Amino acid sequence: LLSGTQALVQATVIQKERDEFFGLNTAGYITGYRGSPLGSVDQEFNKSNAFLIEKSIFFHEALNEDLAATAVWGTQQPNLISDSNNDGVFSIWYGKGPGVDRSGDAFKHGNSAGTSKNGGVLLLLGDDHTAKSSTLAHQSEYSMLDAQIPILNPSNLQDLLEYGIFGWHLSRFSGLWVSLKCITSTIDSSSSIDID
Repeated sequence: LLSGTQALVQATVIQKERDEFFGLNTAGYITGYRGSPLGSVDQEFNKSNAFLIEKSIFFHEALNEDLAATAVWGTQQPNLISDSNNDGVFSIWYGKGPGVDRSGDAFKHGNSAGTSKNGGVLLLLGDDHTAKSSTLAHQSEYSMLDAQIPILNPSNLQDLLEYGIFGWHLSRFSGLWVSLKCITSTIDSSSSIDID
């Protein structure tokens, strides 16, 4: 039984375990800036931080969305300037719609630069279609199309977890950053899901 934000934490653990199963020494990096419907992502990752650090999964709250996107871009450049301690770093950026708008330049350049073959980038797009907690209604698909970033749109928590794992693998395979649409009805819900 998981909430949407707990499913996001679980996805990072599953990704790390899958990599270990295939003999990869990877790390995880999660950063972004909170805002509804992703307002409690930082709380959930902070609650799990001690456990996650043991798994080489690091959470860092960002000062703003574009600095977070730039940091994620850096995780995809192993061995570019100096030797890497890991085979790759799978990363998450999170932010709500206005943060997506703000980070467009970093998204375009990061996506153009590509991803590490054992890394991958997942962008969590916190969309508020009805302006329930935002000054303006927003959706992020047009920004992702403009940046040539694929969009995955989960309809429930099972999809959220599985699309997260699929998103990292798609990112590794294609060299593209991959986005995951996160709306209130998915992120703020809870249900029993299969994590086998």
